[in-house]
Amino acid sequence: MSFSILKQIGDAQKKKAVVDVRSGDTVKVTQKIKEGEKFRLQTFEGVVIRVDRKESHTARIVVRKVTSGVGVEKSYLIHSPLVEKIEITKRSKVRRNNLRYLRERSGKSARLSGRDFDRAAVNDVASKEEAPEVEVVETPAENAEAEKTEAETPAEA
Repeated sequence: MSFSILKQIGDAQKKKAVVDVRSGDTVKVTQKIKEGEKFRLQTFEGVVIRVDRKESHTARIVVRKVTSGVGVEKSYLIHSPLVEKIEITKRSKVRRNNLRYLRERSGKSARLSGRDFDRAAVNDVASKEEAPEVEVVETPAENAEAEKTEAETPAEA
């Protein structure tokens, strides 16, 4: 198989628009969980400590939070159909992509300095979706009028 065919298959699996998640963001990830025959939604809120392959259909984020004194990390495929929604609640200033050093820290040393950002604009995925292309079809009468005006213009000059 050629690489272009594999790329087409991968691009077909991508979601149309996703939130631009970066390392250091505090996010709420809503995921579908199947229990028996039913689906329920579960939310996990934490700090993004790693972003992998951002442009690929296998894009992945690792989210970390501390619960009852125990660090919990979950990894999510951004384009997975089970990931319902990713919402950015806070954006922090960081200087690297992989924030593994947060695993050894606790308390004040684990804090990240916040940055101002437009929360509504960042989380608005609907406006980022591509509008369907509209094909303009000209009728034969319009074509004749266009040709007529083009023919008259050079003669007048």
